[in-house]
Amino acid sequence: MRYLIFTNTPAHVHVYKNVVRRLEDRGHEVRILARDYTCTKDLLEYYDLPFEIYGHHDTAAYSNVGMARELATQLLTIPVSAKRFDPDVVVGLGAYAAYAGTLLRAETILLRDSAPGTLLPKLASKFADAVLTPDVYGLDLGPNHYTFPGLKECAYLHPDVFESDPSVREELGVGPDERFVMLRFNSFDAMHDAGKKGFSLEDRRKLIEHLSEQATVLVSDEGDNMDFDDLPARPYDIHPARMHDALAEASLLVADTGTMVTEASLLGTPAIRSSAFVDQEFGEFAELERYGLIDNITDFDTVVERADELLADESVPARWQERRRTFMDERVNLTELVVDVVTDPRAVSKNASLTRYSERKGVEQTDATPL
Repeated sequence: MRYLIFTNTPAHVHVYKNVVRRLEDRGHEVRILARDYTCTKDLLEYYDLPFEIYGHHDTAAYSNVGMARELATQLLTIPVSAKRFDPDVVVGLGAYAAYAGTLLRAETILLRDSAPGTLLPKLASKFADAVLTPDVYGLDLGPNHYTFPGLKECAYLHPDVFESDPSVREELGVGPDERFVMLRFNSFDAMHDAGKKGFSLEDRRKLIEHLSEQATVLVSDEGDNMDFDDLPARPYDIHPARMHDALAEASLLVADTGTMVTEASLLGTPAIRSSAFVDQEFGEFAELERYGLIDNITDFDTVVERADELLADESVPARWQERRRTFMDERVNLTELVVDVVTDPRAVSKNASLTRYSERKGVEQTDATPL
């Protein structure tokens, strides 16, 4: 079989890297169509995955004209590259995969998680043979929508597929017992980020200066806008593939973006999410907060206060690891599930780890952005 997989962000590379290896081990041929966005290409090369670039996206401020031009170029490039590979199955997290699969009349499997809006997810799902989402997803995507117990990050951070490497401390330049805090600042350059903002530059500086009094501060700045010359912090500047090892060793993550907060929680690292989407909350973050793994906070002063509490409590590391174990014990190894589905798409309804969305019990059915 021939599998075409789309990776539009660095997180997508992580979601599918183990899937690619499993499929290749079984003798299948796999090709990744990737968007060159932040460190996506670096990760693909690091993991030695078979890929081709179909488009580019930088972290400049959002522009309607620029986004339209970028989209038009990619919609012209994707069919050419996809047809050249001639896949039997197309896999991805959204509209590009549905688009390619429809044009090629290939089996199409989408793996979605919560995102702002309802129109695009619903539209893309109409062209998919199966859509897989976390069981906390709150939008009905049609008769081929199935849910699994877990989050998309379970494809690469489930204990069955990931074990952290503490040697990352040496690369980061922190001692074996040195406490450090990771800060993640979003660039808010994606289409769904239009009109949204995270920490202001002033708030970033205040946060860094305050936390540096208690721990070493490392900053991952997606937009690359920070000047560290007069700040008591330094950038996270080792290979992005080592980020999850770094998160596992950190005492705390504070972020104004979502993915790394989820990743930290699945590693048992306390995480504070300062959400820019105050009017659109998503199921996975509510679920993680229910398990006591993250804090969703909008007020900046409250973010600082909660960070102080977490860093001052010596029992936090052990308690968070126990919470992580409890959470992960109830979640599926998503890599194995995806491999099972894509190698036999027509048997998706028989998979014991999946539940048809419309048949879920005890879950309120809603037709709105996940809450």
